[in-house]
Amino acid sequence: MGILSSKLTAVKPSQTKAMTALAASLRAQGRSIITLSQGEPDFETPANIKQAAIAAIEAGHTKYTAVAGIDALRQAIVTKFQRENGLNFTAEQITVGCGAKQLLFNALVASLDEGDEVVFATPCWVSYPEMIKLAGGIPIAMATHIDDGFILQPDMLRKALTPCTKWLMLNSPSNPTGAVYTRKDLEALAEVLRDYPDVWVLSDDIYEHLVYGDAEFATLAAVAPDLAPRTLTVNGVSKAYAMTGWRVGYAAGPLELIKAMNTVQGQSTSHTSSISQFAAVEALLGDQGFLVDFRRAFQARRDLVVGLLNAIPGLECRTPDGAFYVFVACQELLDSKTPNGQHLETDMDLAMYLLEEAGVAIVPGSGFLADGFIRISYAASEDELTKACAAISEAVQKLSITHA
Repeated sequence: MGILSSKLTAVKPSQTKAMTALAASLRAQGRSIITLSQGEPDFETPANIKQAAIAAIEAGHTKYTAVAGIDALRQAIVTKFQRENGLNFTAEQITVGCGAKQLLFNALVASLDEGDEVVFATPCWVSYPEMIKLAGGIPIAMATHIDDGFILQPDMLRKALTPCTKWLMLNSPSNPTGAVYTRKDLEALAEVLRDYPDVWVLSDDIYEHLVYGDAEFATLAAVAPDLAPRTLTVNGVSKAYAMTGWRVGYAAGPLELIKAMNTVQGQSTSHTSSISQFAAVEALLGDQGFLVDFRRAFQARRDLVVGLLNAIPGLECRTPDGAFYVFVACQELLDSKTPNGQHLETDMDLAMYLLEEAGVAIVPGSGFLADGFIRISYAASEDELTKACAAISEAVQKLSITHA
């Protein structure tokens, strides 16, 4: 009998982490690699937030905290939800974790029984189906289409829901597509959900502040207040505040669920770093002006990358409304032949070719349950993005198209 659980053998490693690790390995060997595989802003954490962490250390705030987080942070999160989303929670309805990722996992572990189904739209973040399987649930993928802007349609949701459905997972702005659900989109999904009172909603809002142009952020609990008693809203400071390494996420929802999530966390990590929590208080309550500058920079990078990629024969991408990724259709390049005679049959083959030939690390769409695409992060400098797109263009021009 082997040591690994049967549950774990069904779980795949994260392709974003795998590609980033491979890029780091090649860089350590002396290769010049541009890493566009990871969702991490290249901006520094704002100075006022770093100073808050230093002050916390000097004040001796380096001990254990409550599992759900320090009171000051939970109150700051209450304020954030009131200020930005028009949502009213008590501090007891808030829990803080080691990144939004842990809170998604805690919610699934706390709520899923054998045979429970969790529905979600694809392309999806790589961890959704694997988390569901680890928590003992059954992932049910609903394939959205580029013609619909990768937005889940109400009829598709209705067809996917069954008596076994426990959760609908929503992510807007979306990783990997950058799609943003409008208020109208969410209202249409809410109409379906009202016919299924036992289905809960897990709203992953981690890219909330990263929306561009005329796009406006909306979250389901605010759009459909009658569904709030069965909605968990998850967010964090990692993306918009350039605090990926600080590992602070937060969730708000019904008290019974929050208590259950705290029980799960209390038997795993206990709590996130006390120092990070004090920094997050400053992030949420301090000056928010830098968010405008971050958004402006990301939008310029988005426009740059979309223009450069769409100029490459065989690649095509829509202009995303949010997050910091472009999801690029590459079907025309599949079954092409490299200069050394290798056939590129899959998006993974293409991703590996671009890593070796162009020195650019990206993630294949198959990792997001969407074959025939690649995801490119534009959370890098304009100089790096320009160089990366030029290298990709040169590598693609070396391919011989072999299909009809």
